[in-house]
Amino acid sequence: MLDEQRALRLYLHLCGTLNFGRTSLDCHVSPATLTRTVQRLEARLGHQLLDRGPRGVSLTVEGQRFRTYAEQSLQLWHSYRDDDPDPVALSGELTIFATVTACQALLPDLLLPFRTDHPHVRLDVRTGDEAAALARLDEGEVDAAVAGIPHRLPETLVSRTVAVTDLVFVVAHTGGPDHPLAGPFVLPHRGLVREAADRWLRGRSATGEVAAEPDGHEGLLTLVALGFGTGIVPRLVLESSVVRDRLRIVASDPAPEPLTVGLCVRRADLRRPLVAALWGGAGPRSATAAAERRRG
Repeated sequence: MLDEQRALRLYLHLCGTLNFGRTSLDCHVSPATLTRTVQRLEARLGHQLLDRGPRGVSLTVEGQRFRTYAEQSLQLWHSYRDDDPDPVALSGELTIFATVTACQALLPDLLLPFRTDHPHVRLDVRTGDEAAALARLDEGEVDAAVAGIPHRLPETLVSRTVAVTDLVFVVAHTGGPDHPLAGPFVLPHRGLVREAADRWLRGRSATGEVAAEPDGHEGLLTLVALGFGTGIVPRLVLESSVVRDRLRIVASDPAPEPLTVGLCVRRADLRRPLVAALWGGAGPRSATAAAERRRG
């Protein structure tokens, strides 16, 4: 049953992306494994589900029908799995997305109350690019996400603040730019931190050369430590980084607006007992206290 659910989840993700490379990357499977999964589904159904043409991948008519079946099948499984009138005896599985930093700095304390109250629930933690976290949640790939919260959250999602962390400019201890806040800059390729950095630059009527645009904060800090330019990251990320001793913070006035990190779930899923228990039992914590604990 679990293998069948995994195949259905992979297929639904592929229906959303229509890109084998993107789905294999996001779902942490090889392209060959993803291709074999689709081929096995097609062999069992006796129908072709996907067309691969010169303009890319598209769903066949049978592929559309099977997409509906897959969505309904997984929803029925979730309903059955979560339908337990005794909250103390909850069991099943919750899939949670978080960045590497959030996994290390926030999740242990955030999830401890839930884990203590519901020891029979299996937690599947997935990591990846924070910029895609809310999209993955909204598309049903995960049950919850711990991620940066935009000013306008999609109507389909709800969030609770678990940490607020400053955004700080950092340079290498040696070999950094002579005038750090004039550039060159190492900025995230996309996401809330990049948007905050762009707003800060516009507010100073400055553009500044962008030397690199890595996908993740960890890669960004590595490039900054190598002297490529001035980076911007959440303080929480800096405090958790293994290269933090090679970096120094550059004061800025005004400072970039802080980043709010929240626990997010789909609004409709609050009716599911497992999600409701997570929502009610996950304890918030402050990023400042977490950083002080690590330094101590």
